[in-house]
Amino acid sequence: MKTNILTVLTTISISSFGFSLESNGIKNGYIQEKYGKHGTQSLNGMPSLSIPLKWNNAPKNTKSYALVMEDFDAIPVTGFSWIHWVSIIPANITELKENASLENKNIIQGVNSWVSTMGGLSKSDASHFGGPAPPDKDHTYSITLYALDKNLNLESGFYLNELYKEIEGHVLDKVTLKGIYKK
Repeated sequence: MKTNILTVLTTISISSFGFSLESNGIKNGYIQEKYGKHGTQSLNGMPSLSIPLKWNNAPKNTKSYALVMEDFDAIPVTGFSWIHWVSIIPANITELKENASLENKNIIQGVNSWVSTMGGLSKSDASHFGGPAPPDKDHTYSITLYALDKNLNLESGFYLNELYKEIEGHVLDKVTLKGIYKK
C-alpha cells in the first residue's frame, strides 16, 4: 500500500512540475481520423485540420517555442522522415486549438514535406500543417515542442534545417508526444 501511494505521488509530482505536452486529438494512443487523410478538411489534397495541442510548465525564461511534427516510419517508403508541421510559437501561447495552422496568425510556419516531389504542393500551401497519410501501414508520429531562450528570426516558409540551426544552443527543454495514425 505504501509503495503504491508513493508511486502515485511521484507520478503526480513529475507530471505536475515537468514540461508537458498533451492533445485531446489523441485518444488511447491514436490520432483521431479527422486530423489526417481520413478527415474531410484538406488544402489541395493535403490533410489540413491541425491537431490541438496544449503544454504546461515551460521552463522559466522561455521566450518562444518551436514545434516539429515528424513521421519516422515514412523513411522506408519515401527515403526520408516526413515533416508534417514546423512552427514557431510566441512564449505567451500555451495552446494551439484545432485548426490553428490555418486560423492562428500569431504562429510562423515552415514548410512540410508536402512541398517535395512526392507531395507536389507549392511552398506557400506546404507552409501549414500537413496531416498524416500513411501509405503502407499504421505510422507513429512524433510531435516535439522545444522551449527556447530566444525569439527566432525566421519567416513563413522556412525549412526544418534552418530551424535547427536557429535553435542550436538555445533549447531550455523539450517534450515529445507520440500518436499513431491508422492506414
